[in-house]
Amino acid sequence: MTSSSASTSEQQAPWPAIAPEKADFAGLSECLDRAIADKRIWNVHGLVVVRNEQLVLERYFEGNDHARGIGDIGSVRFTPGTLHDLRSCSKSIVGLLYGIAVQQGKAPPPEASLFSVFPEYADLAKADGRGQLTIHHVLSMTMGTDWDESSLRYSDARNSETAMDNAPDRYRYVLERPVVDAPGAHWTYCGGATALLARIISKGSGQSLHDFARENLFDSLGMGPTEWAGGPDGEPFAASGARMSVRDLARIGSMILRGGRIGDRTVVPADWVTRCTTPVVSADELRRYGYQWFILDVAFGKPKGWAVGRLERMWMAQGEGGQRLFIIPALQLVIAMTAGNYGAEDQWIPPTRILREVVLSSVR
Repeated sequence: MTSSSASTSEQQAPWPAIAPEKADFAGLSECLDRAIADKRIWNVHGLVVVRNEQLVLERYFEGNDHARGIGDIGSVRFTPGTLHDLRSCSKSIVGLLYGIAVQQGKAPPPEASLFSVFPEYADLAKADGRGQLTIHHVLSMTMGTDWDESSLRYSDARNSETAMDNAPDRYRYVLERPVVDAPGAHWTYCGGATALLARIISKGSGQSLHDFARENLFDSLGMGPTEWAGGPDGEPFAASGARMSVRDLARIGSMILRGGRIGDRTVVPADWVTRCTTPVVSADELRRYGYQWFILDVAFGKPKGWAVGRLERMWMAQGEGGQRLFIIPALQLVIAMTAGNYGAEDQWIPPTRILREVVLSSVR
């Protein structure tokens, strides 16, 4: 099942286009063409690069695609208006929506007890120390409960997110997971956490996740049609079900880069953008995690001696198959891309090479 909607307001005009050279890129288009010809990247569907609120590069390709909740949709010739699965980039969007709900008084702050907003599952709060859980632990994926969606394919029924989607009550499934670590101590990738955040938003607002997103985020950004896939139970795939154009994904990045503002209007509170993009916990050797967003440092430029070149902070939303939103504040740079490398062991390679070998290698 998929919820679908188009903006009811006038769609905002795209960024003004500018030649890459005038935006301080050297050979950007040529680097992309060479990477494709040399098969350094593959199965990319769309790419948008925006710098200083100017459209530097926009490319679309043809390839096979797969839609969450539907399956294989065959070969698609992608265009600026083509909807595409964001997969786990959806988590980062839910993180932004939660901040909007907090500001509106429709969701409790991060410091609140998790079970205070799930009184229907009060029986679970009494065991295994679950009563210590707060919304902060959910936002930062540091709940300390047993969850595994990283070592198993999503096609495997034992994958925790897949098991959640198949459970009679997905929220009870998430909340009853055994506590195996102290809350807040370590990060565990958990789509169930995002599902809880979406449920809190819906309970507080009285709207579906997608309707709340359209009214409070997507329409404000002038976005085109969007969808949010869901299960047979009518509940959304909060962690992986968003569908939109790659251009509209880039719009979200531009809004974040401006501290949650569009024009002279605040869409996401600036302090919430800061919380989302401030590290709370280490995810691995390279990545840190804030509130549903990854944070890492990227090196680029010509190294001198032992130096690695220029090092800058980057915020990232990432999704299975090669979906990415990269935001580098120091460069005023937004890179959005979609791809079709679902289930592939090497799916991380094309977006990484586009970032490093195409875009950052072209920055003057």
